[in-house]
Amino acid sequence: MTDSTIVAMGGGGFGDTGLETPLDEHILSLARSVRGHARPRVCYLPTANGDSVINIAKFYTAFARRTEASHLSLFQRTVIDLEGFLLDQDAIYVGGGNTANMLAVWRVHGLDRILRRAWDDGIVLAAQAGQLRQVRRRDGRDVHKLREGGNGRVVSQRRTAGGDHH
Repeated sequence: MTDSTIVAMGGGGFGDTGLETPLDEHILSLARSVRGHARPRVCYLPTANGDSVINIAKFYTAFARRTEASHLSLFQRTVIDLEGFLLDQDAIYVGGGNTANMLAVWRVHGLDRILRRAWDDGIVLAAQAGQLRQVRRRDGRDVHKLREGGNGRVVSQRRTAGGDHH
C-alpha cells in the first residue's frame, strides 16, 4: 500500500473563478510531493456537471500552464483505456454537480473500481465535498483534517503505507 490522499473542497477551487487558487495549489503540492513530478499530470472528471464545456475550459485555464492537464469526458467518450489513462495521472480532480447521476455513469464505465485503484496507488483524489462523501462511504474511512484556504475549505485525508493518518 502506498500513501493515499483525498482532498475535499467546499468551494474556492478553479470552478468558482476559472483562475488559479490556493486550493488548487494545495492539490498540486500534494501531487508533486506524493508522486514526485515537478509538473504533475492532472485529469479533470466533469461527469457530475454533464461534461460541461464551460467547466472544462475553466479547468484548462487554471491548470494548463503549470501541469500536464487533461480531462476525461464520459458523455462523449474518446478515451478507450480508462484505467490506463487514469492510473497514469498524479491527481484526479472531480468536478461538482449531480452526485447521483455521476455515480451511475461511473458505474457503467467502471470508474468506481478504477478510482478505488487510483486511491490505493497513491494518486491524489480531489473533489467537491459531495463527491468525497460518496468515496468515504465506499472506503469506510473518516476524513479528519480540516484546513482553511482560499475562499473555501479544504478537507484532506492521507493514509500512509503504515496505516497512519496525518
